[in-house]
Amino acid sequence: MGSPDFALTTLRILAQNYQVVGVVTQPDRASGRGRELKAPPVKTLAQELNIPVIQPQKLREPEAMQQLQDWQPDLIVVAAFGQILRKDVLELPQFGCINVHASLLPRWRGAAPINAAVLAGDEETGVTIMKMDVGLDTGPMLSKRSIRIKPDDTAGSLFEALSTLGAELLIETLPAYLDGSITPQPQPEEGATYAPMLKKEDGLLDFTQPVVELERRVRAMSPWPGAWFQWNGAPLKVHKVHVGEGKAEAGQRVIEQNQPGVGAGGGVLILDEVQPPGRKSMSGKAFLSGARNWLE
Repeated sequence: MGSPDFALTTLRILAQNYQVVGVVTQPDRASGRGRELKAPPVKTLAQELNIPVIQPQKLREPEAMQQLQDWQPDLIVVAAFGQILRKDVLELPQFGCINVHASLLPRWRGAAPINAAVLAGDEETGVTIMKMDVGLDTGPMLSKRSIRIKPDDTAGSLFEALSTLGAELLIETLPAYLDGSITPQPQPEEGATYAPMLKKEDGLLDFTQPVVELERRVRAMSPWPGAWFQWNGAPLKVHKVHVGEGKAEAGQRVIEQNQPGVGAGGGVLILDEVQPPGRKSMSGKAFLSGARNWLE
């Protein structure tokens, strides 16, 4: 069970090592300016691998539950599926349901753990293979693996790294779990945090906040929902930044080393790469050449 790109490596490596009887993914969604229906990446890969696919709006739909029963899975693997699994689904397979979660549980349970780790300034993150229960990412853990978060990491770059790491750890963990030589370990409640689903407004840059936090927010919101702020009555998308050496009042627009910057708490946020409305992404210097009223 999975939907976005994060789950692709997991599905591919499972198909190479086990018999995958079926895939459950989210329904096709309208996308782009034409609002044409677009299939989830996992559906596309499953079709390439000739694996049956169902796309229920909710798993509680009778047809979806009947299909799960007909498949008679020994184990269900979940990676970024996007739906809560009910008790009857959790108890259906002999070996239960295993989740590939992109954090070092119990830190960052919830829908957006990768973004939350970058936003909080965590020095490391990782993946946890856990046996699911009725709670939200509260089940007992089978294995963990960590990686360092580099100063220039974005949610997008970590997404790719953790997708591969999670698939590799899963395939290493499953044999010992299935033969009973791994005992799932309960999660400690100490240190538990929650990463809620992101909204478009989470990308808004509030220049009254500390500049170091704004730098992390830009990286945490890349590629979605993206960082932005209002300029000339429209949202200016911000793709890449760094903390400058100067000082300025919160929200004050400045130029530092021929690049646009905005004052924030404790310093200046230099805009290395931006995207004005209706334009392609461009360097801060290129933006300045056309933004003659930047300092007004």
